[in-house]
Amino acid sequence: MTEWLINAPSAPHKSNPALKGWLTSALLIIALFLPGLSSAQEATVRGDAPDTYLVKKGDTLWGIADMFLEEPWLWPEVWDVNPQIDNPHLIFPGDTLYLSYVDGRPRLSLSRGRDVKLAPNMRVTPLDLAIPVIPLDDVDAFLKRHRIIGPEELESSSYVVAGGQEHLITANGDTIYGRGYFPEDERAYGIYRAGDVYRDPLTLEVLGYQAQDIGNAQAKSSLSDPVVELEVTRVTEEVRITDRLLPLDERILDATFQPRAPSVDVEDAFMIAVDGGVTQIGTWDIVVLNKGDREGLEVGHVLAIYQTGEVVFDEVAQTNVSLPDVRAGLAMVFEVAEKASYALVLKSNRPLKVMDKVKNP
Repeated sequence: MTEWLINAPSAPHKSNPALKGWLTSALLIIALFLPGLSSAQEATVRGDAPDTYLVKKGDTLWGIADMFLEEPWLWPEVWDVNPQIDNPHLIFPGDTLYLSYVDGRPRLSLSRGRDVKLAPNMRVTPLDLAIPVIPLDDVDAFLKRHRIIGPEELESSSYVVAGGQEHLITANGDTIYGRGYFPEDERAYGIYRAGDVYRDPLTLEVLGYQAQDIGNAQAKSSLSDPVVELEVTRVTEEVRITDRLLPLDERILDATFQPRAPSVDVEDAFMIAVDGGVTQIGTWDIVVLNKGDREGLEVGHVLAIYQTGEVVFDEVAQTNVSLPDVRAGLAMVFEVAEKASYALVLKSNRPLKVMDKVKNP
């Protein structure tokens, strides 16, 4: 199981705080705002874009970019860094953004609303106060409950073969027994249950399984034993025989993402599932895409959502004709597995649904 550390106030802090802050700051500065890393497209300012904007608590970078630009993922193209400002790549509530033009090209600059002082001649900017690209609470809660497990990973993982005293496990401290492959020196495990099967709608290939979070367990006996004894340390519901045991993998999720267009052509891609099983998909809903790392998708890739054009009757030619696909929204990838991905719907112009297409923006 992957345990995610989100750079937000509500996130658990299980890694070195200084190292985590340094990594986050470095990723933000290097990946989010460097103009050379974004698309070669020309950024276009919206007709109703304000000349100035005061950043407020609760704002997201995506929302601000969408306020100024027709193509919000081209934000790095217009960002004008002021080296005289502490951490000029970060934006905070109380800051003011200014829209101007240099040689006919738009530029957005920043005036810092305040400084945070810890001691004389020392200034720091708390990363947790910086506005995120997207609402982190939604993504954080989702990633704690969901994971895409590939068919190979599922088949090779260890599993629960029995419970202590032959009863189902419902509380911390209970014992379970696992069988199968246990990686050397991995003592902490996540308990998962395979849920929905994700298939490619065109090829019917199994892309992965929705893995439901059941809890955590700690190995108590030797990992080389034929049957390994584990102690349950967290449960969301009762553990069942055949539930899977996957090593905990602590890592830092760069919650500041770099919204950008994919550098690869995205073809035959669809939204194949939606969290919660709703029939209509809207802004901030989380969807599953039938493309992943294998096809070159990366965290931060922005994709356009299209709906299939209607079939109408051509009265002149006396035949049916299909109208072009209609652009209906935008989504951003925030988690990538080998053959599938999770994406957050950033904008919807009309009600969306499973099997709507996703393409390069």
